Amino acid sequence: MADPSSYRPGPGSIPDSPGVYRFRDEHRRVIYVGKAKSLRQRLASYFQDLANLHPRTRTMVTTAASVEWTVVSTEVEALQLEYSWIKEYDPRFNVKYRDDKSYPYLAVTMNEEFPRVQVMRGQKRKGVRYFGPYGHAWAIRDTVDLLLRVFPVRTCSAGVFKNAARTGRPCLLGYIDKCSAPCVGRVTPEEHRELADEFCDFMAGRTGTYIRRLEQRMTDAAEEMEYERAARLRDDIEALRKAMEKSAVVLADATDADLVAVAEDELEAAVQIFHVRGGRVRGQRGWVTDKVEEITTGALVEHALQQLYGEEKGDAVPKEVLVPALPDPVETVQEWLTERRGANVSLRIPQRGDKKALMETVARNAQQALILHKTKRASDLTTRSRALEEIAQALDLESAPLRIECYDISHFQGDDVVASMVVFEDGLQRKSEYRRFQIKGFEGQDDVRSMHEVITRRFRRYLAEKERTGEWADGEDGLTDEDGRPRRFAYPPQLVVVDGGQPQVAAAKRALDELGIDDIAVCGLAKRLEEVWLPDDDDPVVLPRTSEGLYLLQRVRDEAHRFAITYQRAKRAKRFRAGPLDDVPGLGDARKQALIKHFGSVKRLRSATIDQICEIPGIGRKTAETIVAALAGATPAGPAVNTATGEIMEEDEHDGTPGTTPDTPGEPVTAGAPDERRGQER
Repeated sequence: MADPSSYRPGPGSIPDSPGVYRFRDEHRRVIYVGKAKSLRQRLASYFQDLANLHPRTRTMVTTAASVEWTVVSTEVEALQLEYSWIKEYDPRFNVKYRDDKSYPYLAVTMNEEFPRVQVMRGQKRKGVRYFGPYGHAWAIRDTVDLLLRVFPVRTCSAGVFKNAARTGRPCLLGYIDKCSAPCVGRVTPEEHRELADEFCDFMAGRTGTYIRRLEQRMTDAAEEMEYERAARLRDDIEALRKAMEKSAVVLADATDADLVAVAEDELEAAVQIFHVRGGRVRGQRGWVTDKVEEITTGALVEHALQQLYGEEKGDAVPKEVLVPALPDPVETVQEWLTERRGANVSLRIPQRGDKKALMETVARNAQQALILHKTKRASDLTTRSRALEEIAQALDLESAPLRIECYDISHFQGDDVVASMVVFEDGLQRKSEYRRFQIKGFEGQDDVRSMHEVITRRFRRYLAEKERTGEWADGEDGLTDEDGRPRRFAYPPQLVVVDGGQPQVAAAKRALDELGIDDIAVCGLAKRLEEVWLPDDDDPVVLPRTSEGLYLLQRVRDEAHRFAITYQRAKRAKRFRAGPLDDVPGLGDARKQALIKHFGSVKRLRSATIDQICEIPGIGRKTAETIVAALAGATPAGPAVNTATGEIMEEDEHDGTPGTTPDTPGEPVTAGAPDERRGQER
């Protein structure tokens, strides 16, 4: 525990201007980021008598070992920089909202030639229009099903679309008039994009004008005695009204607004957001957070607005934002919101009428969300604590293993041998800490030897970093002096679990012994009887089938197996899809794709001259000569045969093209050797 006076800046050294400050601990990790209208006044408040500080603030300043700041010209710049640094460094003492679920959105891919309507989750993509979020994916599909009658926009995947274009036959939706079938040329790209624009306008709340236009067309058709067309328009209007009825009118003046409500206690806070467009609730979402610092309701609202609109621009930021308490100062946040929208944004507390009544509804949702979260967390916390205590007792550990690492080996008949490392902290997954390894020390199948190599590589790096810095990593693979972000193998576990029995445990223990590490426990979990093996013990430890500790070890082991086999399958798939360009040294995926796109196939590329290859941006003469030499030495693939007709297919249709490895969803990957980098095995 540090004494704040030991790193307090000298008198007069702190500027009296707006800025953003960072507290770092003794290992150079950023533990808190804040902004201030006056850096001098704000930082001085941290270096007063510890007895006068809030307990959480006192914990933060005694954990820190240094403070630094960056001066900016305006408070809006400070707000933007604070948001960027919190997102980048993930400081442990800052408020960080966590989504209580992954919300689905209705998305229209306006960045494609033929926009597609679909359900999307996760990070938003550039060029895609989003509506929602919705509580359930089926609610989106029900709405889309009603609207496709009026706006027959494409909903199929790229594979289905290409197959329909190749065969000249649309899918079922095209036959029942719920798709305009651009795949077979029923509409032009311009006409289909106009349909997509009308769909987006309707979803954005501009419904009244469109329905009135349809009603006029229905009346005109009836007057001209075109009763079938009038009946179709009548049914279209009914479908649109049904879709509108799925979201009741809550604000009669067709308001576009977001309502933010906060429910909090001394330890936690829950935020609920209602997205109102055109006077109707179009989406709802909720966040929860631990209050790791002394913070007001207005500050909680400010952090919620940062997370809500930090990546948004334009119409995604509504004209009006209603909150339970205003940030201090409110002018800075309002100016920031206006800048992101490109037009004035009103940030205020509703005082009366429908908006105040709706805010009360949002507040009740926030209160219920906080109660539900605390109930779930209490149960989960109790279970995880009991599981860790049972593991510590069964393995005769001095304390509960707060960080557990598990390793698994995967291969396919001795080929593509890989390993995985998964991390559980406090009984929960830490996917950002997952790593995967490519076995390089030998060829063939030997799980024991592979396990020894993986454990050696992982902890040899840890020891090298520890020796270099005294405790924590430095430079490109650890906690860097420049940014303080934790990376790779900075944290040692209290327990290493291997997927296997006595041989694998002995290999892991031998690797640690060879490195001189004696403060990390090792065990193995055998699949056959779910027995726990310890080093140097001839008999396994048998945990009761109902043991929470056994359940946790099983979850850790199964997650390591899943992560390893996913990587192994990806490597095998890449090997099977490999083409002749894969043998060209120094030629990456981007330039391979550029070559194939330019020439159309490997066959045409093989007959191209060096000068023709040099015409492609990024391809120099030396690289072109290497490509020509490599393709000249490669054996062309034999002709493909259509098994249904027996005819020989054209080579252009099946000639090799560069393969890519499917990404492992949502998980960074890094191998363990000293020359390896995040996201790429070498």
